[in-house]
Amino acid sequence: MSVPAHPPTYAVVVPVKPPARGKSRLVGIADGAREELAAAFALDTVTACLAAERVGAVLVATDDARFSAALAATGAPCIPDGDSSDLNATLRQTAAEAHRRWPSMRPVALCADLPALDPADLDAALASPVLAGGVAGFVADAAGIGTTLYSASWEAFDPRYGEGSRRAHLDAGAVEVTGPLTTLRRDVDDLPDLQAAAALGVGGHTRRVLDRLGLF
Repeated sequence: MSVPAHPPTYAVVVPVKPPARGKSRLVGIADGAREELAAAFALDTVTACLAAERVGAVLVATDDARFSAALAATGAPCIPDGDSSDLNATLRQTAAEAHRRWPSMRPVALCADLPALDPADLDAALASPVLAGGVAGFVADAAGIGTTLYSASWEAFDPRYGEGSRRAHLDAGAVEVTGPLTTLRRDVDDLPDLQAAAALGVGGHTRRVLDRLGLF
């Protein structure tokens, strides 16, 4: 598989649930604290994306107008989530808008719950022979069941997020990106996930919330 002489530039699309409805599996944490953590995860994820060398733009889809202002302050514009009941439809719509704004960039879908994301891990995935070679590809989560990142050309962009998404992406013909990519795989759904992310080193927004809550 040939790799382009000049690395491509990517437009990352990030779907963000309104924090008040996010992270319901963080049991044992009060509702207000869960909302703070969900917001912090998204802010740290977007901030890390913007710091990656191969990312040219980030576009967030969210229906939370108040939170969108905080996200936009990081440098990532926001658009409304057109179909919050269907994550993949949201991603396709957001990618289409990203294509309209930045037609020369390749789309990348990324989960918003990667508070430990290191921009170097994101760059490593985007520079992998799979993605740099132009085929549809994805990064599985730490459990090896879900997906944290998916990319394809504009014409072939067809994410399959949801239960068992790693297998769904493979069945659809996407190629798995291998390698450690530890912080890119470390999404957070529950408290053990959060503890594992904290051990890797989370971003500033999440760290401040954890310190205030006396966690990890």
